[in-house]
Amino acid sequence: MNQAAAKPPRKERKENAERRRRQLLDAARMSILQHGLAKTTLATVADAAGLSQGVAVFYFKSKGGLLTAVLRDLYQSYEVSWIRALAMAGEDANDRLDALVAADFSLEACGPKVLPLWFAFWGELRSTADYAAVAQEFDARRMDAVAQVWSALMPQDEATLMAEWMDTLTNGYWQRLHLSPDSFNRHDARTATQECLARLRAGR
Repeated sequence: MNQAAAKPPRKERKENAERRRRQLLDAARMSILQHGLAKTTLATVADAAGLSQGVAVFYFKSKGGLLTAVLRDLYQSYEVSWIRALAMAGEDANDRLDALVAADFSLEACGPKVLPLWFAFWGELRSTADYAAVAQEFDARRMDAVAQVWSALMPQDEATLMAEWMDTLTNGYWQRLHLSPDSFNRHDARTATQECLARLRAGR
């Protein structure tokens, strides 16, 4: 049997590559949680994944490439969550806002294994152009989507401002959850955010 005939089918090779890549991204998250962003290396990630460092280099080329991919993966997971929430909420704008808030305070968005990752990367945005570019790309789509929901309730200029307030409120509660996890929880943050938005809508 020649070498070409011995190769696995292309679909299988692609699935194996995606599995390895996912394995390394998950291991990188674990390494960041355990060692911090600065002390996470291709070696610590490969070790956590149970793979050789050469495999990590093959898929991500460098530590910077790997960490940028982790941040993109983090944003993609968050984006899938809030887009799904909007899709399930129907067409009523108030229901859509409540769905966005619920998604923002889900375990997937701001659980104890996720929040430290957000703040680790956000602390480096000003000094790492690749991180800043990823954040800007996803944040812009998020802001446009939230403003579009608010535009069903008020003029566009006000809707844009409300979207900014809403995301600022969420970020503030995420910070509180991150810094004081023993005195504040996701349910309290979700309830307080929904109450604040309800008052803003009523006070227009």
